[in-house]
Amino acid sequence: MKALEDVVMLDLTHMLSGPYGAMILTDLGAKSIKIEPPGKGEGTRALQARDPKNSLHGMGSYYLTLNRGKKSVCIDLKKEEGLKLFYDMVKKADIVFNNFSAGVPEKLKIDFKTLSKINPKIITCSVTGFGETGPYNKRPSFDMVAQATGGGMSITGTRETSQFRAGIPIGDLGGGIFGAIGILAALHQRNLTNRGQHVDVAMLDGQISMLNYMATMYFLSGENPYGIGNSHFVHVPYNVFETQTLSVVLAIITDNFYESLADLLDDDFLKQEKYKTQPGRFVDKRKIEECVQNHFKNKPAEFWLEKLESARIPHAPVNDFEHALKDPQVLARGMVVDIPHTDGGSFKAPGNPVKLDDHTDTWESPPKLGEHTDEILKDFLNKNDEEISILRQNGIIE
Repeated sequence: MKALEDVVMLDLTHMLSGPYGAMILTDLGAKSIKIEPPGKGEGTRALQARDPKNSLHGMGSYYLTLNRGKKSVCIDLKKEEGLKLFYDMVKKADIVFNNFSAGVPEKLKIDFKTLSKINPKIITCSVTGFGETGPYNKRPSFDMVAQATGGGMSITGTRETSQFRAGIPIGDLGGGIFGAIGILAALHQRNLTNRGQHVDVAMLDGQISMLNYMATMYFLSGENPYGIGNSHFVHVPYNVFETQTLSVVLAIITDNFYESLADLLDDDFLKQEKYKTQPGRFVDKRKIEECVQNHFKNKPAEFWLEKLESARIPHAPVNDFEHALKDPQVLARGMVVDIPHTDGGSFKAPGNPVKLDDHTDTWESPPKLGEHTDEILKDFLNKNDEEISILRQNGIIE
């Protein structure tokens, strides 16, 4: 059984933010019907499609990952008959998910106001850069635009080298995650009201939300924070330490953890009375971290990881992708999965991070362009072969 197996989603998303949110819902069992324009289809189909290192059967890594388990239907929504076909789908669907720019759904006549007249229970979601209201709502946005506007880039790096974007595209991914959360909340509320609603998610809003306690620190102090590298605003020692092999992270957030570390390193300097509580440690943050570094540089990472594990001190190796994606904990949690491809073979990708007791993960191929057009029109809309043939002859479907 899958958690959302009774939910039908019409997926109009493209690029990263929307497709990622739709991927999460598809992983959770939603029947995802990807509506693509005839011709080249959705934009990510072309990304890396001809890159021999990062493609499989003409599909690049973006498309392979984000569109697993979806069904592709090619409909020209700019033609009246194509739009009518889409409206027929809306009558039987639960969700319409898009990440077009603000105002585009209205121009295409696929906005909530229009669709709710066709199906009062429909839930629509738009993920945009700046949201559908406010002075910036018409501005174009991509991941780094959201990261920059949202303040996070100003504290990424050190005071001297800040203004780096995050290594993963958290602007885009955050928009997709919050979009999926909003849709799930709207689905639940529909059970109470029997009505659909629109979900308006801004990538910028997501970035502001993730400032979290640091934003509260600013409001309380009136002081702009700055980049402090891998250290922490409060905790000591909390940083990356070099060893003879891999670097190792320490995250000492309680006095008990610090005491365990001081005992492990058996260093009189670290055992001073004034360092037994956080305020004393924070005053001498640099000295403490230099002392810890002097110990760590004399042994390989494997030595320290074993010692830290035995002492139950929060720690981690700084994994590259190779090590992260073969980590025993990652593999035990099913976070690396094999996804079959309709043309043969399979590829590995990150799994579903939402673990439900009564949900079974299964994986299906990302679709070829228009691969399921006939299937959906027959099974979902009850069209016969003659009707489908006429639609194809008229260029409405592909």
